Amino acid sequence: MHRRRTQFVGDVDVEECDSSSNGELLTVSKHKKPSNQIKQKAFTTFEVDSVRLIGQHLRGLGLHKSADMLMQESGCRLEHESAVKFRESILSGDWDRAESFLKEVKPFLGTSEELVKKVKLLILEQKFLELIESGKSVDALKCLRQEITPLRNSKEKVHRLTGLLMCANNEELYRKSKWHGKGQHSRQRLMEKIQELLPSSIMLPPRRLYTLLCQAQELQRNQCLYHNSEFENHPTSFSLLTDHTCTRRQFPCETKHILTEHCDEVLFLRFSHDGHKLASASKDNTVIIWEITKDNVKKLRVLDGHELGAYYISWSPNDQHLIVCGAENCNELCIWDIETGVLRCRATQATEDSLTVCSWNPDGKRLYTGGMRGQFFQCDLDGNVLEQWEGIRVRSLHCLKDGKTVLAADSHNRIRSYNFEDFSDRNLIQEDHPIISFAVSENDRFILINVGTQGLHLWDIKDRVLIRRYQGLSHGFCVIYSCFGGFNQDFIASGSEDHQVYVWHIKHPEPIMVLSGHTKTVNCVHWNPKVPSMLASGSDDGTVRIWGPGENLETNNSSVSTAV
Repeated sequence: MHRRRTQFVGDVDVEECDSSSNGELLTVSKHKKPSNQIKQKAFTTFEVDSVRLIGQHLRGLGLHKSADMLMQESGCRLEHESAVKFRESILSGDWDRAESFLKEVKPFLGTSEELVKKVKLLILEQKFLELIESGKSVDALKCLRQEITPLRNSKEKVHRLTGLLMCANNEELYRKSKWHGKGQHSRQRLMEKIQELLPSSIMLPPRRLYTLLCQAQELQRNQCLYHNSEFENHPTSFSLLTDHTCTRRQFPCETKHILTEHCDEVLFLRFSHDGHKLASASKDNTVIIWEITKDNVKKLRVLDGHELGAYYISWSPNDQHLIVCGAENCNELCIWDIETGVLRCRATQATEDSLTVCSWNPDGKRLYTGGMRGQFFQCDLDGNVLEQWEGIRVRSLHCLKDGKTVLAADSHNRIRSYNFEDFSDRNLIQEDHPIISFAVSENDRFILINVGTQGLHLWDIKDRVLIRRYQGLSHGFCVIYSCFGGFNQDFIASGSEDHQVYVWHIKHPEPIMVLSGHTKTVNCVHWNPKVPSMLASGSDDGTVRIWGPGENLETNNSSVSTAV
């Protein structure tokens, strides 16, 4: 049912339609016309809303005459007449007049006394602050006692406002109240807060067309499979005439550098946290530190002497130290000072230990290490054991940002959470096949698992649910490491036994890109944490490849294909 009533404002018949479909007041003004004129077009609700949005936008641009002409020609009304006067009162600081107009629009607010009280409180707070700023403390106190307090606000709010009366000067008032003083900016901000509370039939939300354009832009970005750069959520940052699209040429899709200094399989690699260095670990018993610039990669130094090979590495949070672990029968780990290239310590506990994986505590003063022979330690920077967990066969581990929880994959196809402060532990994830390795997202919310013969699985750590299985790569039981990466970590990359690098958008199970160039199994990939367009991969062919945006999607050294 629709209830219609007609009232007269000046020389305009105002027809108000209370639509039961959305409960909003649809207002269309019909100027009196001679009977011989053509009957005005009847607008749909969508068309009326569109006209009002355009009118509001024109007024925001200062094109008041154009807005008035649009309203006159369309027969629509931008806002309720009382709402217009209400705004004028707010912007001029006429608080008593504003309150009287608030009473006029109250019938359109339904039975929500709470809404009226919220709007009134916003007005009175502004009035209270302006009185204090003007040095009228007595009037401000009167406003607080006789107008604000009767609204039955929380005691905390009344106490906070009372405390502002004790401010020694206006600077202290601005700081404590987080208010910028009276004036057009302050009152306009007040008006925007009020607009957010009032029904759109009375007063449009502030900058509504601008908001819709921002939402459209964000939707387009989320639907773009190759978007890999900072996205300014502002309508002026993109064209309204075309949809937003990113091409693969803006993505790491071409080999920029091939590093051939290793003389055996490259098993692991990691960029430093600042993105300026890359460490690559090889079966040739060395770790090479590379210096990364925008256009060049230079060998900085070689860390050698790892007699049982260099299979796993981890940068300290400040990038000053690097841990190097070896093969399954390796009972020691090395901690290197990267600045000097000096071995800080070679830590070992017993000859039967297996120290093959490691992770730093966020404080940079402790580290965690373990292996498949049942060792799981917390150590200091000198390799001294601080705490240990007995009988845990560790395949992969990671310390979360809380500094006390360590996730570890074991030989029972599960990932468990271990707390080294209260020595509690619990099952987190259970897979049906062996967990080869895993990576944790930057926000500690998601975990990406390489599962033997099954490929990649994405889990939500908090909710402990499997979100997605990624398809395409070839993975048996070789140790392959995958990673999150790109801007906002919207992408996932992995090596593969078919000699290629696979890249997925995190929300899509099919690969969006397959990078070719390596000639043997790709063991590890890692995305530069500071350069979203840079990806590194290490392979059994003994090379490290640095991938970047491509001028040509196919070159003599590499090629790229896509599955979408």
